[in-house]
Amino acid sequence: MNKQSKISGVVLAGGLARRMNMQDKGLVQFNNKAMINYALQAIMPVVDELFINANRNIEQYQQFNYPVISDARDDFAGPLAGVYAALKVCANDVLLVMPCDTPFMTASGLQTLIDERERCQADIAVAFDGERIHPVFMVIKSSLKNSLQNYLAQGERKIDRWFDQHKWIKVDFSANPEFFSNINTPEQLAELATKE
Repeated sequence: MNKQSKISGVVLAGGLARRMNMQDKGLVQFNNKAMINYALQAIMPVVDELFINANRNIEQYQQFNYPVISDARDDFAGPLAGVYAALKVCANDVLLVMPCDTPFMTASGLQTLIDERERCQADIAVAFDGERIHPVFMVIKSSLKNSLQNYLAQGERKIDRWFDQHKWIKVDFSANPEFFSNINTPEQLAELATKE
């Protein structure tokens, strides 16, 4: 695969999953595999180093043989806290971010995100399904670390408000909205499992 610059990647598995009865979503079984398996399968081919962001069940996540990083604070501060944790340790100029609960994303879909950010020379590229953005699918410049640190230090959590401080683009995935089918509830888990 022709890569422009080296890419770091992080799979976000650090949330509380309130709608999933507080289960650890990355470890929830979907068609007999932990959900994070699907994310790792999609992201591995397009990155040069990979981290898992998790705030509980650390030992179980370590069994996937990637470095596990936790948020700096233990208050489950949302996806940006996981992104910041990855920015603090990643070795490359660009970071690819994806969640652990979207089993239908593909490596080629993630590569599209990477390529479009590069092509537009944007600070941040975000997935867009034709109707709404999916902010936890993003490619960002690692140089935004200090900006994100300051934003979080102000008690801010909203992803799109942070995007607006930078040059960001939407990457159109309207031809493949199924990439973003995610699993937030036990009902969705059961429903999507029958579609495989």
